[in-house]
Amino acid sequence: MNRLILILMISVSMAACDAATMQKVLDGATSIIELSDGDIANGLKEALNVGVDDAVKKLAKENGFYSSVYKILLPEEAQAVANKLKIIPGFGDLEEKMIKKINQAAEDAAGKATPIFVNAIKSMTINDAMDILMGNKDAATKYLHKNTYNGLYGEFKPVLENSLNKFGALDLWTNAITKYNSLPLVNDINPDLSDHINTKALGGLFTLIEKKELGIRSDVSQRTSDLLKRVFEKQD
Repeated sequence: MNRLILILMISVSMAACDAATMQKVLDGATSIIELSDGDIANGLKEALNVGVDDAVKKLAKENGFYSSVYKILLPEEAQAVANKLKIIPGFGDLEEKMIKKINQAAEDAAGKATPIFVNAIKSMTINDAMDILMGNKDAATKYLHKNTYNGLYGEFKPVLENSLNKFGALDLWTNAITKYNSLPLVNDINPDLSDHINTKALGGLFTLIEKKELGIRSDVSQRTSDLLKRVFEKQD
């Protein structure tokens, strides 16, 4: 809304106000009028940073993925491999072992995700700030996803692969695939587990960031700084 029009509307509304109400209107008007596009952009960035911090803390802890709704399962093709190998000694619990290892790796990698997300958030410009603020309840997260996901995927994948190696997930899977491909009457396969796990891990992080954005937008108590209070007051 044009600020001049806003001022005129406030002036008209004040005519029928008592002194206490008039002061509240003036305080709110001052807050809105003094809020620059740069303030709005910085407020949105702060909200996303808070969301990232919250998501990382929840998922990077022990069993953060494994014992949550974000638990990463094997892709369908890999499940078929595990089912086929169940009757072979040493591979009876392959699926559960793999699920545990890949979720441990995702938790470990999530703990290193913050700087990757922060660098992506810095790229947000002020051009779309007002549209994001006044948009849907997940507008900032959607903006982050749309403009940074491919870059985040590329940066996060090697971090995740290091974690997969750390917990022995890739070695275990390589042994399983080698055994599977040696069986008679099967077609050789080699599912890309790192791609699947990377996609699922980032999906969990983005979902939690979105939930935090919704919390900041709808719950005043979650606006933990003066800037968050002033910026998101505008969309109430």
